[in-house]
Amino acid sequence: MRGYLFLVLCLGLATVDGKLTKITEDNWRDVLKGEWMIEFFAPWCPACRALQPAWDEFSGWSEDLEVGIAQVDVTVSPGMSGRFMVTALPTIFHVKDGVFRQYRGARDKESFISYVEEKKWSKVEPISDWKSPDSFQMSLVSYFFKLSMVLRNVHTTLTEDYQLPYWASYVAFALATIALGGVLGLLLVCCIDCIYPPKREMMMPAREDKKDSDQEEEDDIEDEDSQDEDEGGSQDEASQDEEAGSQAEDGEAGSQAEEEDDEAAEHNFRPEENKSRRRKPRKVD
Repeated sequence: MRGYLFLVLCLGLATVDGKLTKITEDNWRDVLKGEWMIEFFAPWCPACRALQPAWDEFSGWSEDLEVGIAQVDVTVSPGMSGRFMVTALPTIFHVKDGVFRQYRGARDKESFISYVEEKKWSKVEPISDWKSPDSFQMSLVSYFFKLSMVLRNVHTTLTEDYQLPYWASYVAFALATIALGGVLGLLLVCCIDCIYPPKREMMMPAREDKKDSDQEEEDDIEDEDSQDEDEGGSQDEASQDEEAGSQAEDGEAGSQAEEEDDEAAEHNFRPEENKSRRRKPRKVD
């Protein structure tokens, strides 16, 4: 009898465990169809261990409620925690035809059943589109979470297995980051040069145009110099004409001055002659 009860109990536990779906990064898109309740947990989390019995009991109602009940181990699938932006454990999501809502009610079997059976999820605001797990940006976040988990494992290996100090591990990560950045920058420059090569054919006409413009500038300068020379020549001719006119005026003025001087000399000479003629010698008695 005891053996029979033990067998029934084992079969019941196997049935309950069989209804609990394990979600990983490979099959997570299955939750986009139909209705699901998903728990994110970690084996080291005390709250997750306390919730586990109630979640197992709730999974036994999967067929009656026609809802899928699943779990995600973030230590096995770190990218899932990034895709769903899980910041605390345990975290529970309700999914209905690809629309995600976070469950924030009581964490017992009766509350889970009433949440699904009475459709209390319809009163909860769904997650915005930009935070939707199937969006492009959340896919990038999931890759970053995967990378962080890989780096954490490497750090653990260096410090625990190889007994390196923490600062040595940090220095190694810093040097690796700098080297990776340099390689990625070089690859990016090469890709840009391959996609958008420099157009040398278009640069040649630009040089010719530059030469033509330089020649035009030189021609303009020569024209200005010739104009300056013509203006200088005309100014020299005008100055020569002015000098000739001034010399002619000076000559006329000099001739007039000479004539006036001659007239004055004649005028001064004639009175003296008259005086000398008028004077007569006196007789002496």
